[in-house]
Amino acid sequence: MRRSSSSTFASLVVTALKLLIRVLVRLRVFWIILIAALFLSGCVKYDVGVHYDSQNHGTLVQHVRLSDRLTSFSDAAQEWLRSVEQRTKQLGGRVKRVSDQELRVTIPFNNGADLEEKFNQFFQSQAEASVDDSTAELGLPELTSHLTLTESNLLLLERNRLSFDLDLRSLGVLSSKGNLLVSPGSLIDLEFSLDSPWGARSVNSSSEAVRQGKQLVWMLKPGEMNHLEAIFWIPSPLGIGSVAIALLVISGSFVKSLLEPQPEISAVESAPEI
Repeated sequence: MRRSSSSTFASLVVTALKLLIRVLVRLRVFWIILIAALFLSGCVKYDVGVHYDSQNHGTLVQHVRLSDRLTSFSDAAQEWLRSVEQRTKQLGGRVKRVSDQELRVTIPFNNGADLEEKFNQFFQSQAEASVDDSTAELGLPELTSHLTLTESNLLLLERNRLSFDLDLRSLGVLSSKGNLLVSPGSLIDLEFSLDSPWGARSVNSSSEAVRQGKQLVWMLKPGEMNHLEAIFWIPSPLGIGSVAIALLVISGSFVKSLLEPQPEISAVESAPEI
């Protein structure tokens, strides 16, 4: 009788353990999210800004800040920051180290084509660095991005259309059916801004832009495909200079014609015929 009760108790314990393990396995996504929320909350803040001063000058500005938890959790975070510094210097930019966890990047560009080339080159190198052995410990996901800028010169003004695509779907937690379960918005804060002399207008963007003076700011959505598009106008110094020179030449010719003495016209009277 005692053997029967002990074997029944043992079978109940084994059944309970199997049930507990099955529940834990089914809730593995929940545990991953819970651990991330507790230890990595607000771990990365990444702001990217395009600042246009004029038609022939502007800067690409980036602000990267990692939390103390992330930098203390892995040395690969510092390695990644050093790779950002190296890529910035290769493109002729400047890096300001605010702290061990924070830096500011400034990369100058001369025109729209130069901006497009440097922007795509910088982030393409960053995507390649994310799968490098030196940063594999950090587990950086592979992200793809592309920026295009179309310029239309209208003599006195230049019309610019900026388009930016950033695939952040690899940052999301997906279900077996491909649906987004969790967007790690609390883990990563991503922002893109555009600043131009006369302001800009957002069109066909996947997220709504917030206007701050002459600046447009978009909050990028982790776990989704982000598409940003904006139109902005910039005065053309070459066109304005050409028109000014043409007006100066016309005005000078007109003033010269007024100051020149008019030729005297002598009237010859013919004698009347007899």
